[in-house]
Amino acid sequence: MKKFKQKTKKAAKKRFTITGSGKVKRYKTGRRHLLEHKSSTLIRSKRFKTGVSSSDIKKIKALLPGISIKE
Repeated sequence: MKKFKQKTKKAAKKRFTITGSGKVKRYKTGRRHLLEHKSSTLIRSKRFKTGVSSSDIKKIKALLPGISIKE
């Protein structure tokens, strides 16, 4: 009898990174287009990745099975 494998959602794999301690990081929104009317300070503040809220961790765990994620 054939066993089924759990597959990761490739979109989630591309959007999130897992740190060495098991935390999830994501990019900040608002850096793709229409940047000419946004202030330089706002654009600079969105430069680096940030942590994911604890309410979204369960959803990300379902999208990335087999990866140990710390809550």
